Amino acid sequence: MILGIDVGGTHTDAVLIDHFKIRKKAKVPTDAHHLLNSLLQVTTTILAAEDPAKLQRVVLSTTLSTNAIVQNKIKRVGMIIASGPGLPPSLLPVPHNAHFIEGYVNHRGIIAADINTEEIKDVGAKLRQEGIDHIGIVGKFCTRNPEQELKIAEILSNHFYHASLGHRMSGHLNFRRRIATTYLNSAIWDLYQRFVQDVLQFVKQQGINVPIYILKADGGTFEVAKSADYPAQTILSGPAASIMGVLSMVKCNEDAIALDIGGTTTDIAIFADGVPLLENLGVTIEGHKTLIRGLRTRSIGLGGDSIVRCENGKLMIGPQREGPAAALGGPFPTPTDAMIVLNMTTIGERDKAVIALEPIARLLGRSVKETAQQIFEEACRKIVAAVLSFTEEINNQPVYTIHEMLEGRKISPKALYVVGGPAAAMAGPLGGYLACTPFIPEHSEVANAIGAALARTTAELTILADTERRLLTIGEEGLQIPIPSRFTSEEAIAVGRERLREKALAMGAKDEDLEIEVIENQEFNMIRDSYTAGKNIRVKVQIKPGLISGFTRGKML
Repeated sequence: MILGIDVGGTHTDAVLIDHFKIRKKAKVPTDAHHLLNSLLQVTTTILAAEDPAKLQRVVLSTTLSTNAIVQNKIKRVGMIIASGPGLPPSLLPVPHNAHFIEGYVNHRGIIAADINTEEIKDVGAKLRQEGIDHIGIVGKFCTRNPEQELKIAEILSNHFYHASLGHRMSGHLNFRRRIATTYLNSAIWDLYQRFVQDVLQFVKQQGINVPIYILKADGGTFEVAKSADYPAQTILSGPAASIMGVLSMVKCNEDAIALDIGGTTTDIAIFADGVPLLENLGVTIEGHKTLIRGLRTRSIGLGGDSIVRCENGKLMIGPQREGPAAALGGPFPTPTDAMIVLNMTTIGERDKAVIALEPIARLLGRSVKETAQQIFEEACRKIVAAVLSFTEEINNQPVYTIHEMLEGRKISPKALYVVGGPAAAMAGPLGGYLACTPFIPEHSEVANAIGAALARTTAELTILADTERRLLTIGEEGLQIPIPSRFTSEEAIAVGRERLREKALAMGAKDEDLEIEVIENQEFNMIRDSYTAGKNIRVKVQIKPGLISGFTRGKML
């Protein structure tokens, strides 16, 4: 049996899957301040009269990190950046409290200028005086030599609660994105540590003794305890779960749109010939372009529980959420209240929804019912506008799926798959606006939990070999290994495959799910005094995102 759990901003959902069939499902309100209670409540319901010893794995997904970033409820972070020559600070995506320091590593991983220890100590003192206890440390070519990042971290090791290091975020060379990724990793650090602690505590209290996984942005899993050092990898875990859920539940072979309309956000995904798209460089969230490997999604701050207000005669929805709908005891009117007034759903107390909408109706000079209709239509329009913008953006760039790059491909969706609480009310109107046939998959109310449960472990590694220096670097691991001068790209691939296999197994992968592929293989001659001095070899290997071995897409019952 497999237990899948999705911890959303509004609800925590769970499914128990036995022989790839839904055995049980449950939904409880998420108590963000006492998350352990929500986890215990939903799993107590699911595991009633069940033997936890029969579980094979537990997999969670969560929107907590995503929602915190979307709503700007994140920690202050001090950034220490060794940029060297090249891009001026004004062209880098630096947040507040960023400090540029002496010292840098060149493009081959050679230290071209040493860092200044006293300068590092002074920067640390300034950040502490400002009340900052989380930092990010980034060097431009840190993946080719992490020595300076590690030294800075050592100098400041006793002065900050946590330091995120740029070379550990990704093996890709993109300085701007690495800064953003390292920043976000520290900004959500506290939030994610509490989440991990709650997960480990609920597992202990429920007597569960099996591997526990968390879903990453790329639709793959890794063990929760190991994920604690890389919270940024779980940004967009929730949207990835909805994609994997739709992928498991439907037999789609055409271009399609998938929408997960939650309480806080709406997550948008596009399928090409039924296959999810992949972010080639890294996901973007709230303007932060990162190196976080992920499925291509777009999250907007609009959900069933988004606050509705009227400002200067204009109707505004979201992105804030401050509790459930007024009809369910919440403090503010929401799109859910509008749907209740319009009799699109029977949840909650209709009278409370009417009372909540009355002040907005007066400001707009309309009846409560007309106001509810305007709120509903505006929510639909905002979602449609985001979908069309996302589709246009995709069609103006090369299209990458989780399997391949589609040369010259233009996406033209014909089907719309909608999951989430408001799916029944919104699927039809949204399908009409988008000229797509709408579908609500069976078990759509727990799609994210299903997607998490059935996802396999994924990982990637970047291998950089400099035969002149006789040195091989694995950026993500911060490892440097001696190699012979005649080292080849075939040998680099072999090292990458073996190291990736070891990494994936350590992350909790199963042998049968290790579908390893080479996604980059480049080799350049290095010329010195008109002679070839050596080779620069770059290899990237990955385990493809997908569903666990043995499951047939669309066979969930």
